[in-house]
Amino acid sequence: MKLHEYQSKFRFAEFGIPIPKGKVAETAQEAMDIAKELATPVVVVKAQVHVGGRGLAGGVKIAKSPEEAKEHAEAILGMDIKGLTVEKVLIDPGADIAHEIYLAITNDRSAGKPLIIASAEGGMDIEELAKTDPDKIVREHIDPIWGLKAYQANSVASRMNLKKEQWRPFVKILTGLYECFVASDAELAEINPLVIQGDGSLLAVDGKMIIDESALPRQKKLAAMRDAADEGEEEALAREAGISYVKLDGTIGCMVNGAGLAMTTMDMTKLYGGDEYGPANFLDIGGGATPDTVATALKIILSDDNVKAVLINIFGGITRCDDVANGFIEAYNIVKPSVPIVMRLQGTNAAEGRAIIEKADIPNLQTAETLTDAAQKAVSAAKGGN
Repeated sequence: MKLHEYQSKFRFAEFGIPIPKGKVAETAQEAMDIAKELATPVVVVKAQVHVGGRGLAGGVKIAKSPEEAKEHAEAILGMDIKGLTVEKVLIDPGADIAHEIYLAITNDRSAGKPLIIASAEGGMDIEELAKTDPDKIVREHIDPIWGLKAYQANSVASRMNLKKEQWRPFVKILTGLYECFVASDAELAEINPLVIQGDGSLLAVDGKMIIDESALPRQKKLAAMRDAADEGEEEALAREAGISYVKLDGTIGCMVNGAGLAMTTMDMTKLYGGDEYGPANFLDIGGGATPDTVATALKIILSDDNVKAVLINIFGGITRCDDVANGFIEAYNIVKPSVPIVMRLQGTNAAEGRAIIEKADIPNLQTAETLTDAAQKAVSAAKGGN
């Protein structure tokens, strides 16, 4: 789950990280009132949406008066940025930026440890910097048992070539960021940029956090911050049903149980269908899917106008194939899909599931014995073949 910039920075402040004393506005009048309250020569009006590139899209503006802040807010609120509508703006006091730093903590799955990623070249695309000049990126793993040690934080500051007088505030910020990362069950806690101001002080002027979805039941405070407006209708419906769903750019809708089987199914459709007829989604109905879950999954898949065929690939273990068959028929009778469907049922109660499907006599439905056969049939159906 992503947090907005203002939510991330307010969370950082709880752990002693210095942030601008800004506030959030939902109307242009509120933006002007906040700018007056801040009483600084310059304020920054920033769109709050879960996408990058806000500045290039016109979603970040500098205002030199409360009236100008109101004008910018009027222009930004309601703006469409990469398919998302701006409903809130953050009004921050301007910072005296002398230098920008990149600082983040994320999970390194290969090492099984949190990883500090830092660079004195802040304000840039860190992925691009990693390609063009990787030596400018400092990396430091943190032992999850022992936590972040002072010598590690000092080492990061040294390798970034920070001035000695900046080490103490930097170490304090890095320590706070790690504490925030752990306490929030975060997958990413990022400050970009962490600025060095003209007086030498450090300030986190932008922030980003991604929270582990699996931890939300115990992170109730953070879970309450979810902005459903930034989710697609399909993603929201999938989350409520306990379905793992990610929309992709292909034309073959995939319904699978188990993440590994789902990835394999996607790979096979990509292999035979290429870019145009590859997978339209990742969708995992899970190991204990009920008929209602299957019905919801089919509705989600068919809500995508790009889908030209559906591939259902179920290996019955905990999930019984007859339950999947009943769920599919229930969804079919409600949705009445016009696109061709290919179904492969193997495992627990597969024979019973196939019997249910055959008895239903559903038009435009093919069955397959192997995944290769299923993927080839789905691609052919998407192309308009038999």
